[in-house]
Amino acid sequence: MSFYDDVGGHPTFARLVAEFYLGVAGDPELRALYPEEDLGPAQDRLLGFLVQYWGGPMTYSQERGHPRLRMRHAPYAVTPAQRDRWLLHMLAAVDVIALDETHDLLLRDYLTRAAWSMVNTMEDEPAG
Repeated sequence: MSFYDDVGGHPTFARLVAEFYLGVAGDPELRALYPEEDLGPAQDRLLGFLVQYWGGPMTYSQERGHPRLRMRHAPYAVTPAQRDRWLLHMLAAVDVIALDETHDLLLRDYLTRAAWSMVNTMEDEPAG
């Protein structure tokens, strides 16, 4: 059994990602990081990645190749403030799915480390 199976499989991760994107949609500063008008494609990509990472089907890699998270995020200026906003919404989504303590801690640890690793600029771009 994988983490994916232990926590309920696809429905659990789909709920996690849906809850996260509800937060993103209502956060203008974070929403600005998502160039597509419709958050659906970004939601699908994150869901596929998390499902695969935690032991579910390998669909993400079959469709998109190796995850290469830092490379895929390199075109976007990801600041510490944006990381913190991302984590705020993601950890709130983790609260909603209400995992047992061990799985909750593992997921939070991974998400926090992943968010910190995506930071690629320390400052917001100066205005004008």
